[in-house]
Amino acid sequence: MKKYLITQKSGDEVYTQLSTHIPEFALYRDKTTNFYNQNAQNFIQACNRFEVVKGVIHRDIKLAKELKAYGVHLTSTQFLDIPQAKDFGLKVFVSTHSLEELEMVENLGADFATYSPIFATPNKGKPKGIENLKKVLKGRKIKVFALGGIVSEKDVEQISKTDVFGFASIRYFE
Repeated sequence: MKKYLITQKSGDEVYTQLSTHIPEFALYRDKTTNFYNQNAQNFIQACNRFEVVKGVIHRDIKLAKELKAYGVHLTSTQFLDIPQAKDFGLKVFVSTHSLEELEMVENLGADFATYSPIFATPNKGKPKGIENLKKVLKGRKIKVFALGGIVSEKDVEQISKTDVFGFASIRYFE
């Protein structure tokens, strides 16, 4: 099962997370910094030091292209930006929260989707659960990462009993 680290910070903490867990994918997402572009550049360089970690930039298609990131992770309000990101040669990750959204981003050509929240997560609404995850994965061609409330090996074990491509998390990697 593939691992997708989602950051909330930048700097040495991210490098420690990368080197401790060595995920296949890592998203630079920092909503508080005034130095996003510089930190994003440092993040992509750190990912490149690990040959297996594919660095992804949050929301900013042009910055992802400029930094030669593996991809861009679009929010659930950016579905219509999928074709532009694909035209830039980026792999496209998209946040989804329903079967309808998963179908839409798959039809628009996204490569990956996160589907959330699977387990209880602060301020993210009612958890969808494992049975719902199994249901939405049926017939999907898009690669789906389970997201939300994944904090332990027990959670990962439950998810691994589905057809999900992988899991994404912030807290699991801390």
